[in-house]
Amino acid sequence: MTSSPAPSAPSAAAKRDAAPILTGSGQVLASLEKLGITDVFGIPGGAIMPFYDELMASTSIRHILVRHEQGGGHAAEGYAAASGRVGVCIATSGPGATNLVTAIADAHMDSVPLIAITGQVFSTSMGTDAFQEVDITGITMPITKHSFLVTDPADVPATLAAAYHIATTGRPGPVLVDITKDAQQKSAPFIWPPKVDLPGYRPVTKAHGKQILSAAELLATSSRPVLYVGGGVVRSGAAAELLELAELTGAPVVTTLMARGAFPDSHTQHLGMPGMHGAVPAVLSLQESDLIVSLGARFDDRVTGKVSEFAPEAKIVHVDIDPAEIGKIRHADVPIVGDAREVIIDLIDAFRQLGQKPDLADWWTRLDQLRANYPLGYSEPDDGLLSPQYVIQRIGELSGPEAIYAAGVGQHQMWAAQFIGYERPHAFLNSGGAGTMGYAVPAAMGAKVAEPDRLVWAIDGDGCFQMTNQELATCTINDIPIKVAIINNSSLGMVRQWQTLFYDGRHSFTDLNTGALDKERSTRMVPDFVKLAEAYGALGIRVTKKEEIDDAIKLAIETNDRPVVIDFIVSRDAMVWPMVPQGVGNSQVQYARDHAPAWEEE
Repeated sequence: MTSSPAPSAPSAAAKRDAAPILTGSGQVLASLEKLGITDVFGIPGGAIMPFYDELMASTSIRHILVRHEQGGGHAAEGYAAASGRVGVCIATSGPGATNLVTAIADAHMDSVPLIAITGQVFSTSMGTDAFQEVDITGITMPITKHSFLVTDPADVPATLAAAYHIATTGRPGPVLVDITKDAQQKSAPFIWPPKVDLPGYRPVTKAHGKQILSAAELLATSSRPVLYVGGGVVRSGAAAELLELAELTGAPVVTTLMARGAFPDSHTQHLGMPGMHGAVPAVLSLQESDLIVSLGARFDDRVTGKVSEFAPEAKIVHVDIDPAEIGKIRHADVPIVGDAREVIIDLIDAFRQLGQKPDLADWWTRLDQLRANYPLGYSEPDDGLLSPQYVIQRIGELSGPEAIYAAGVGQHQMWAAQFIGYERPHAFLNSGGAGTMGYAVPAAMGAKVAEPDRLVWAIDGDGCFQMTNQELATCTINDIPIKVAIINNSSLGMVRQWQTLFYDGRHSFTDLNTGALDKERSTRMVPDFVKLAEAYGALGIRVTKKEEIDDAIKLAIETNDRPVVIDFIVSRDAMVWPMVPQGVGNSQVQYARDHAPAWEEE
């Protein structure tokens, strides 16, 4: 008895003949659906209008109509950062596309998986300075993992599949897909899954065994090790593995601004956040260490201070999925290219096999002394206004570790990093690398769309809030009940702090006139944030007294039929401490104003 031959795979021609014929816009929509995209943020315009016409018919993709493209980009970032899924934003050509640039740059700096889809003028008009024509692929080339230009509808599925793959693998980041209007209007067979060919793109996730063993041996024999944890641990989903490694080795852990929550704040081995405004124990632990195991961190200037004076006695094990980061700032004695989670798993196994643990008793004696001598704290303001640190601390205490906190940029960002306890990854969202004012409100909006069952706060400054507060309208109309805490010091607080400290108190153009200057002397509030909140359909609350803080926060938490904005009138003289002044080594960390560097007080 002879068996019948196995059926041959259908040829490319047969697949093409059997495929449905869709417009390029229809192919965009179908591709997004196949990729599992359920939420997008955007604004229509002339060059992207064909896609929006298709989008009307979608029952699987929720489109959030934002009020500004930058808000759409930050919302997609917040969506991705809170959930670990890719964020998608959409804009038209010209100014629509250029308004996305800030959010794209932000995502690039902070390794956020993002797909930005933009419309482009007709391919026959490109290069003629047509209405709303800009070379957005060229503009974004330095701030994306890749930028695609699509002029043929048949190329849409493979391009979007490639964009998704690039954005979410290796070091995550933004990918731009620019599609001409004629490519959206013309038709072609829709073939899925498409063939994705990316020559040269082969992210390394598994590290070399010899390097892992070298790192394990250094950990087993060092006397002053520190696990220096960056945002790569969050992006790779390695929090559980990090906890296991820390407890196995007994080494102290510091978590950067981008890694807050990757290791529980409540854990006895956690020393806090390092850097310019880091906790003194975290800063000096790195400075005095003999081994730094960097996990998904990039030795940025805010952590190292003056690089030539950073951790002078430390050997460096540098783990990063991006080979370009290793050795870029500080020479790595053991360079390890790989995914943080995969590397930590292998490092745990190698350390166990060595069967040797370092004696860290003297090291912990020193670190515990630093913790006792330099706890995080603050002074009550003497102008009768609220303490911003206390306000943020109470938001964290009343909301708990399961909430999500998105911060703007400046003093309130540092206080949110310092005075809220983070017990899990994806709980603290902020613009770390780019330092983008206006990030908080749209990022919180995106986070709430991604995680609708979580309490989501935007902790913002009065300066940041005025850059993107129009997205409150988006929140109201789309039933996205975020909570916004405006830490209103009536000024550009961080700039003012630097002017106070380094420019002899010359406060050049940092007064914003948004709140009281002191209890006796008030100023006209422009704008009145409570009235502005009400105009946007949100609940507006103003808090000027300490005894009002808890009730206002509780009311915000209980209000879920609309967004809530609380205008906390805080002291503009409050400063962020500790601080390492720019341009000096971390040994010069100051615990408070007019204090000698911490190491001199020992």
